[in-house]
Amino acid sequence: MRAKFWKRFSKNKLAVLGGCIVLCLFVVSLLAPWLAPYDPSEINLKLVLLPPSSAHWLGTDQLGRDVLSRMIWGARISLKVGFVATGIAVIIGTLLGAFSGYYGGGVDAIIMRFVDIMLCFPTFFLILAVIAILEPSIWNIMIVIGSTSWMGITRLVRADFISLKKRDFILAARAVGASDARIIFVHILPNAMASILVAATLGIAGAILTESALSFLGIGVQPPTPSWGNILTAGKDNIDIAWWLSFYPGLAILATVLGYNMLGEGIRDSLDPRLIK
Repeated sequence: MRAKFWKRFSKNKLAVLGGCIVLCLFVVSLLAPWLAPYDPSEINLKLVLLPPSSAHWLGTDQLGRDVLSRMIWGARISLKVGFVATGIAVIIGTLLGAFSGYYGGGVDAIIMRFVDIMLCFPTFFLILAVIAILEPSIWNIMIVIGSTSWMGITRLVRADFISLKKRDFILAARAVGASDARIIFVHILPNAMASILVAATLGIAGAILTESALSFLGIGVQPPTPSWGNILTAGKDNIDIAWWLSFYPGLAILATVLGYNMLGEGIRDSLDPRLIK
């Protein structure tokens, strides 16, 4: 099965490209202290809004800070937000989806009506409202994004559990007296991990995009902490004279989100039993 997965995945050029983009993001994030040529928070008013040059490859911002260094450190912020927020969403969505699909009946009805209620709210505006009430910080952002993006995972896991709980190996587990907890977490959940993995990969892209939008609006990651979103904010204020402040972080967000989406689609296609021969 693993060999078939890698064989199918390696043939999907877009998926491989997405994996390479994600890998590059990991490497840049981990090696940020060594890759960044300057201190990302160092202010030098003599170097304000310099265009890209050999000294500053991506130019400088309105405070004379090196944009390349801030972009590199911003990649670490994006990675942290993507993984923590998606991890929260996966935990909530998996637990609710597992209980809903396994027990059915009243439990299923209550959980799914709650999911429907959450889906009725415009997610981004709900996040804006919560962040406006709370103190803007990286941890609050991750918790809020994760707490408002679990509904799709819940539905996906619920569907898998409804299908898997009718299989013969689950009936056998019940026959030997296995507890509900053991059946859910030991027998069914591992068989639903493929769908969860795909949803998590796609969810990381969404979390990064949401964080960038919040930072762009000024209620996300707060300066002087570098973030692609707050670099874009500086670009908006100086769009007529400093095009590089908008172009490079926008390109980084586009490439990152596109990379995770291509990787997620590739993993889904490679794991789909209807496509594996």
